[in-house]
Amino acid sequence: MYTPPQEYMIRLHHIRPRFKSDIENVLVYMASEIAKIPSKKRKQFANDVNEAVRRYPGNSNLPIKTINNWRTEISALFGFIERDGEDDLCGLRASELAETGDLVRLFKTFLYTFQYPGAHIKAEKIKELIVSGVKFKPAQRILQILKAGEKISGSRAYLAKHEVCHMIFNDLRVVRENEPPEKTWERIFQNRADNVVYNKKGDVTRYAGDIIDYMLAANLLVTYDSKKYYINSLEEETVQKFILSTEWFGGYDSVYEKLENNSDCEPSLDEINAQKDDWFYYVNRGLLDTDFSTDVIAFLSDGIGADSTDGEVVSDSAKYFKELLESGAEISTKEIGDFGEALVIAHEKARLIKEGADHLIHLITRVPTPFAIGYDINSREVDERHRFIEVKTTISSKPIQQRSFRLTRNEWNSAETSRGQYFIYRLMVSKEQIKLYIISDPVGLYKRDIISMAPTEGAAITFNPDTAGSYEELLS
Repeated sequence: MYTPPQEYMIRLHHIRPRFKSDIENVLVYMASEIAKIPSKKRKQFANDVNEAVRRYPGNSNLPIKTINNWRTEISALFGFIERDGEDDLCGLRASELAETGDLVRLFKTFLYTFQYPGAHIKAEKIKELIVSGVKFKPAQRILQILKAGEKISGSRAYLAKHEVCHMIFNDLRVVRENEPPEKTWERIFQNRADNVVYNKKGDVTRYAGDIIDYMLAANLLVTYDSKKYYINSLEEETVQKFILSTEWFGGYDSVYEKLENNSDCEPSLDEINAQKDDWFYYVNRGLLDTDFSTDVIAFLSDGIGADSTDGEVVSDSAKYFKELLESGAEISTKEIGDFGEALVIAHEKARLIKEGADHLIHLITRVPTPFAIGYDINSREVDERHRFIEVKTTISSKPIQQRSFRLTRNEWNSAETSRGQYFIYRLMVSKEQIKLYIISDPVGLYKRDIISMAPTEGAAITFNPDTAGSYEELLS
């Protein structure tokens, strides 16, 4: 298993919210609740926040220790609570989210200021980082390394979570010595060429993985197989702001200077803790020269441009899934869904180009899951009408004949509203082939008794492939 040379080995940590699997919903809810609480003495403010935590669905019977952990995790990691003398109050980040509902903006701002060391971890851990000489902004460095990879390779570059963990987070050459990103990329690329093996277990890669997940939530990165992470080409302006940023919380710099002047001088926890309030002021300050309000077009799109590397990215994902199928490894539902949608987006772009409407391909957008509007992709016809596509993907080792699928209530309602503009793209992926079967207007087909529908929580559809739709060449 790969590890950095011993003299460069380190492990970085940060708070991991126990609500991470539901983090978007929790943050929107808590920002709204905290924004309602006026400035109060710390203990009373904490009690009011705890009551809000307990009101969150599923929390009513949680022990007080868990409730307190929720509050401190939200406060420490995302800076939702500030301090003013003896009082606590709602931070600017929480009030912005409560007002705008713009979670993408929140994650961008969070990552823009997130660094090691910072008061999101305990003073003892901050002391260890200072003694080790760590000064590291993870999102900035990940983007710099990906940009270096693009420049060196001449094509879209990606990083995997285990590479970010072992080659970036756990390596003092990166987090302390600030080595040129080109050098880090070359080391990563050489390891790939040498087929170096990494420990990919979740409990090993979780902290680096968290940052990657937050960068996805911030729309800075995109993935098509939940394994490889690329820069979102539609967020180039924001990516450059991150890469070129000189933002740094300098509250601990005096401690670094003391150590440089006297290596035997042990930093005290008191002088580290003295910076805590300033840290939360820093992460909540107004960023006057940096507006991270979400570009809706960039957010709704998939991050693949119209350049020649599109096919390379999709082909890479297909190769990855073929290897998984051959190995018999388990594939998650999310991976299957991401892969299917990436194939269909590439197919739709190729379809419009083939039909002479390449000027419309920038309008093809992937709809984020939280929107729950009843379809996955908004494509276009040659005459610019919308084509609403719900992608249903099945992956199996051997080719299968799928004659059924399920639609959620939202999806069935959307199909009923959109009728002839609503399409089911049924993807059947195996080691030997990928087959695409397209059904148009499932509600109309049901009303004409061409397909069967059984009401469940949504609709269970059964169909005859000979009459319900048609197989089409997958252009991607």
